[in-house]
Amino acid sequence: MAHFFETLPDGWSIYLWLIIGAMIILAVLYWIRWGAQNEQFDEDIKYVIFDEKDQGKMAPEEYTKSRAVIDSQIESRKRHLAEEAERRKLGV
Repeated sequence: MAHFFETLPDGWSIYLWLIIGAMIILAVLYWIRWGAQNEQFDEDIKYVIFDEKDQGKMAPEEYTKSRAVIDSQIESRKRHLAEEAERRKLGV
């Protein structure tokens, strides 16, 4: 194998780096697309860490927003669990 690489003409490694770079870019684009389709870029996720005990530490509109975000997260979880159960039921 070492002999194979020694017989290649000068400058061949740049093509290897170009191919590897293209593969990395494609992988990053795939994972960004996956994240966008699976609700991973939710800006309101920061409100999920709050609970009822934090009401006194928050402005009323922030507390209302945190409750709405938590409710939407619970609904999203129920929806995903129902979809997963349906897939398992169908054997997919």
